[in-house]
Amino acid sequence: MAGFQTNTNQYLIEDEVWSKQMKQLLLDDLFATKFVRIIGDFPTGNLINIPSIGEAEVQDFAEGAAVKYQKLDEGNFEFSYDQYKYSAHSVSEKFKRDSMYAQEVIAAFPTRQHRAIMEGVETRIFNRAYAGQTVTDTNTINEADHRWWGSGTSTRITLQDFAKAHFALSKANVPMTNLVAVVDPSVAYTLQTQTNLMNLLSPVPMWENITREGIVTGFKFRFNIFGFDVYVSNYLPRGSTTVTDGTIDGVSASATPVANFFFSAQSGDVCPIIGGFRQMPTVYSEFNKDKQETEYLTITEYGFKLYRPENMVTVLTNYDVV
Repeated sequence: MAGFQTNTNQYLIEDEVWSKQMKQLLLDDLFATKFVRIIGDFPTGNLINIPSIGEAEVQDFAEGAAVKYQKLDEGNFEFSYDQYKYSAHSVSEKFKRDSMYAQEVIAAFPTRQHRAIMEGVETRIFNRAYAGQTVTDTNTINEADHRWWGSGTSTRITLQDFAKAHFALSKANVPMTNLVAVVDPSVAYTLQTQTNLMNLLSPVPMWENITREGIVTGFKFRFNIFGFDVYVSNYLPRGSTTVTDGTIDGVSASATPVANFFFSAQSGDVCPIIGGFRQMPTVYSEFNKDKQETEYLTITEYGFKLYRPENMVTVLTNYDVV
């Protein structure tokens, strides 16, 4: 008599087994808020006004002539909390009873909702940096361009663009401290494969780990280029529907553009972006008796804007790296 075999005892065999573990998404670093001057001293209202005054002028003096008194130029910077966002999910009482994953799903709501909101914040910060300049224009300040297409083949980036960005910030009297370049992964690829950069690194013993393990750790380069600490971000303005620039200074637009930013991240009044949260991401939960569901809601209100255009250089490149 045959013993237990698969083909005769199929009811005792599980065709499918469900793991108690749930696969988690791989998430990248979010860091844009540390480049923002966060303001929080406006408890009411939506529109914020920040006045400014210009520089004094020097006049020639003639003995016996009357002195002419002049006023300082003045301006006003307007900023508003214009983003009101939420992320919401619900779970029914029956799902709680029936699903072995109910507690894992419910526990994920606050963190996933917060992550979704902060990804929106990251994108908004860089979009406001892009929109704060005039498109199809070099945005010249103190005789130095602050916006251009990459100088390499097919508008890809080169080391010359880093040098030009350094020059532009210097001409605008931006402090040459805490210099940052935030670039697309395609730009990181271009930098890692540039012949002159590899020739610079390869023969030097101190760069052995870089040539073996790569020049990017996490989302930051292991060294800086012309004083810029280089960060890599997947949240920069990208694609022809977002980056709508045409010809700038005689260079035509790439079919697949991305905006990369160069600036000083020195804290305080130097920061190029200003912004804040009227309401930090806050989680609310409530049981809906009519639907027999528990609802989870994360809501926030915030706003960001380019505050110092002199401290923002945009280099537009082609993100098709192949």
